[in-house]
Amino acid sequence: MRTCRKSTFEYCGDENQRGFTLIEVMISIVVLTVGLVGLLSVFGVALAATQTSQQDMIAKELANQTIESIATARDSGQIPWASIQNIANGGIFLDAALQPIDQAGTDGIIGTIDDATAGPETLTRPGPTGLITGASPPDVIVSLTNYKRTIAIAGASIGGVPVQNLRTINVTIQYTVPGFAAPKTYTLSSLISQFR
Repeated sequence: MRTCRKSTFEYCGDENQRGFTLIEVMISIVVLTVGLVGLLSVFGVALAATQTSQQDMIAKELANQTIESIATARDSGQIPWASIQNIANGGIFLDAALQPIDQAGTDGIIGTIDDATAGPETLTRPGPTGLITGASPPDVIVSLTNYKRTIAIAGASIGGVPVQNLRTINVTIQYTVPGFAAPKTYTLSSLISQFR
């Protein structure tokens, strides 16, 4: 064992002790870099999901609103059971896929032929006050022109046997989201009975 002199800068410890070599330090930097890049990619995915969550919520609400409008028309007796079908089957609901999201027309029912005269649907969000006031400061009006709706109504069957008093309603909302190449789709399926 060597004796150390305090006046010199030479190493005086045990000769079996070693520090990290340059290669070991470089490998650890590479491993840390790969980990950080992976973490950043996860952060990017989370950020994209956060940005599209509002559009996803709007699509779900538009589909729910459509189903509720049909059920309300049935419950109130506003339309007879035979009218709760697509036009091709003798009903009042539009057949064509990907119709614009318009306000309910004079009949008050979403997805019928008179909706086109009522104009496009919009969404009102609170302005800077956090309240929907309809006055100053102004509310934020969001256009829903990037949303399209398809209503498909068909007869229902149980075990392959058609049920005359039951129909299947499929409401599909297709919408575009900035940053996504392909449009997104949300489909809500429900059964409706002739009886309230």
